[in-house]
Order: sequence, then structure tokens, then C-alpha cells
Amino acid sequence: ILLMGSTVPLCSAQWERMFNTSRIPGEESDTLQHVKDSKHIVVYHKGRYFKVWLYHDGRLLKPREIEQQMQRILDDDSEPQAGEEKLAALTAGDRVPWAKARQAYFSRGKNKQSLDAVEKAAFFVTLDDIEQGYRKEDPVRSLDTYAKSLMHGRCYDRWFDKTFTLVVFKNGRVGLNAEHSWADAPIVGHLWENVMATEYLELGYSEDGHCKGDSNQNIPIPTKLQWEIPEECQEVIERSLRTATALADDVDFYSFFFDAFGKGLIKKAKTSPDAFVQLALQLAHYRDMGKFSLTYEASMTRLFREGRTETVRSCTVESCNFVRTMEDPTESKDNKLKFFRLAAAKHQHLYRLAMTGAGIDRHLFCLYVVSKYLAVDSPFLKEVLSEPWRLSTSQTPQQHIDLKKNPEMLSCGGGFGPVADDGYGVSYIILDENSIHFHVSSKISCPETDSHRFGKNIQKAMVDIMGLFNLRINCTK
Repeated sequence: ILLMGSTVPLCSAQWERMFNTSRIPGEESDTLQHVKDSKHIVVYHKGRYFKVWLYHDGRLLKPREIEQQMQRILDDDSEPQAGEEKLAALTAGDRVPWAKARQAYFSRGKNKQSLDAVEKAAFFVTLDDIEQGYRKEDPVRSLDTYAKSLMHGRCYDRWFDKTFTLVVFKNGRVGLNAEHSWADAPIVGHLWENVMATEYLELGYSEDGHCKGDSNQNIPIPTKLQWEIPEECQEVIERSLRTATALADDVDFYSFFFDAFGKGLIKKAKTSPDAFVQLALQLAHYRDMGKFSLTYEASMTRLFREGRTETVRSCTVESCNFVRTMEDPTESKDNKLKFFRLAAAKHQHLYRLAMTGAGIDRHLFCLYVVSKYLAVDSPFLKEVLSEPWRLSTSQTPQQHIDLKKNPEMLSCGGGFGPVADDGYGVSYIILDENSIHFHVSSKISCPETDSHRFGKNIQKAMVDIMGLFNLRINCTK
């Protein structure tokens, strides 16, 4: 992968662990287990786990044959075994109880065999028995529940330790739940675009709604995984489920489509689309909370070998000056525009520094690791690393789908929860020339935050900033 079509390559190490990988719980620290190859997936449906071989006669199954295997699972009316239905709640709760339970109850016999099948699967699939997806008659609530369901489901119907769970809803809508330790959002986004493009442009369906091709009755049926889960382990599962459900129920999620304008008009304003959105977030956050907060924006560092992310600290002296100027009715439009230009230039400069290894936070983290190794107590590091990121942001890049050729292949991108109890998590994807999709999250238990209120503030801030330029925008929707 080359940076913006140039000759500069980006490190591709993260893709290697996309499949055949699982996060293994440990009492001190977790580890990533990656097997070289896997010829099966594990499918969860109505509380049962099924092992599905993806190869037959030395070749990968064809789409119609995979459909046949999924249909066999849907037609299986067997009941879950004791403790099986909510087993995956262990992966959603605290890590130490899961590590201890794994050692005590899943290290031998059929439980070990079945857990091995899950952890060494290429990936995990949930055939969900509810319907989700965008509905024109209720666009706001339908997108919110769609996003929340993909993020945590019922807390026991996604295997959160797998690199990703492919979630297929009853009405055919699909999405991914991804574990974060093995890779960053652009890698999962790239996978998702590939899935959409392959299904839509290459595979397709027959007129009666089936995958193209023929079924094959010679393929062995999916195998039901066998478990023997004692009552004391079931109690651990229930405790983990209560912990996870409390976290999930506290997530206030707002997913919305912004189509007053997109990167086309922003570029006409001669500014970076990302800098524009980040300054809109600063303005929206100030209006929402009445103060400035430490802001995290993820930047990739894949110019370096095995590079992951660096932080762009988007709340700068320049951005604060711009926001104050915007909120001052006595300031002229020209002055507001001048402060916007200064803030946008500073943001782009910080982004370039972060991307090229000259950021702040990874260096601070390195100092922290060294201080621990040398047993040196640093009041400075203690203070600077304990500051909460009350506004955590990330852009999901649009990668290889050409939306000019296929405008119907818009994706909502992805989202995440808030990283501070009294903060917001904001993810956005700059889709095409005319639209941006936002995901805003916060905690219901915090009386100061409200995801829908902040989302409305973001939309207004975007329009207000664009109003500084003499450009026409569509504000009717």
C-alpha cells in the first residue's frame, strides 16, 4: 500500500493477524495467538456454537455452498447445552476472571477442544436472530441501534477475543465487531470495503435471492461444538455478563449522516477536510461543554515498520483562539476566517509531525516504560499520563471503493465508545464529495454529556464554519 498513490510504502504488518488470530486472557497480561492457517470458522446461532469447514476436496467452498452450510445451521432446532448460550460473556467482562476460568474449566477434555476450535478459527460469525439496519421511516433510531448492536450486541453473542466477529442480522444486514489490540481501524475498514466490493461487484445473487452456483450435498454438515460447563463456571459467566451489560447499557450512541456538504466543498474552501472537521469538533465541544478539553485524534505511523498510531493533540492554542473568535459576535467574518486558517495550518502541521514519528504521546509512553523498568518515580509522567482524553476522535479512511462509480456503496464507517467517563468518542468517515458520516458516543451515567446534543452541535458547527466562506451549501435536509 502506497501513501496517497505515491512511491512511499506503508507497513503492512497489521494485515498478517487479520485471520486465524485470537486474544488469549492472562492474569498479568493478555497475549495474541496467531496460527499460520485455519480451514474453518465458528458460527454462533441461538446459543449454539458450530464449527464450519471452509474447504472441501482441497478447495475453498463456493458462495452457494457456504449458503447451504449456513442454512443447515438455521434449520438446526437443537437446544444450547448448559452454560453454552452465554459463554462468550467471559470475553466481554473483566480479564482476570476469564483467565482463571479458562485455566480451570477449559484446559482439558471436550471444553479445550471446543475452545480451540473457536480460538483457532479464521474468524467468528454470529447469525443474529434480530433485525437491524437503516430505515427511512426512522433514520436516527435505526442507525443508533444498528451501531450499538454491532458494538456489543447482548454481550454474549459476539466472541470479543477474536480479531473480528462478522455479524449477520436476520434481515441480511451485516457488520463487523473488531477487537482493537491486533490492528487499528483503517485495517478493519479496508477489510470491510473489500467484503462490500466483492459481494456487490463480483459475486451477486440469482433472481430468487440465492448465491449464484449450485449447492453440494456431499459437504459434511457443520459440527456442533460440545461443552461441559459446571455450575461454578456458569456463575463466573453470569458475573462477567452482569459486568459487561452494565457497561453496554451505559453507552449513549448517536450515528448520523451529514450531507449539507462534504470534502468537495471543503477543498473549494482551500483547506484540509480533516482539519475542517477537527476544528468543527472543537467549536461543537466548546458550545456543548462550555470549556476546552484535551483532545485525542489518531494518526497512523505506518511509514515505520510495525507502526500503529500516534496522537494528534487537536486542542491547540490556535484552535482555542479560533473558537473564542467564532463565539464573539463583535468579531468580523474576515477575522474569524483568519483565525480559522491559522488553526487549520497548525493542525495539519501537527498531523504531519505525528505521522512522521515526531509526535508527543508515544515518546511520553516510552519514557513511562523506561521509568518503570528503572524503578524511577516521575511526578511529571504521572501527571501528564493521567490526564483524561475527554474528546477522543478518529477518522476512518475511505480506501479503495470508488464512490463516483458506485455511489450506492456508501458505508457508515465505524465507531467506538468514550474513553473517559465524562467525555465523548467521535469517529467519522469522509465519504464522497458531498457527505460525511459521524458516530458519537458518551456515557448515559454522566449528567454532563449527551451524544445527540453533541451531534447536533457538530452539525451546526460544520455549517457555521462553512458560512465563513462565500460558498453555497445545502442546508435543507
